[in-house]
Amino acid sequence: MSIKYKQRCARCKKNYVIATWRQRYTLCYNCQKNELQGEVKDKKMKKLLDIPEKYYMENAFLRDIKINYLRYGKLSEKQVEAFKKAVKRMAEPEKK
Repeated sequence: MSIKYKQRCARCKKNYVIATWRQRYTLCYNCQKNELQGEVKDKKMKKLLDIPEKYYMENAFLRDIKINYLRYGKLSEKQVEAFKKAVKRMAEPEKK
């Protein structure tokens, strides 16, 4: 488990974002909201990326994966597996 701390958003400088030592450029959900909007045409990807908005608000990794898909139109198998694993990990505490 890594140490987490709050850091101001690099773009708007208003909102705080939970960060770790690995993240160099932290962005809040509000600053990335426009990048997350787009149409997903592939049915498999639409099903994969259709998760509650709360997950995208809490996890910068999930936002990054969706932005990469919207930007480049595809994801590698490792990205898909990591996305599924992260969503599963976030869904577990809700069930308990």
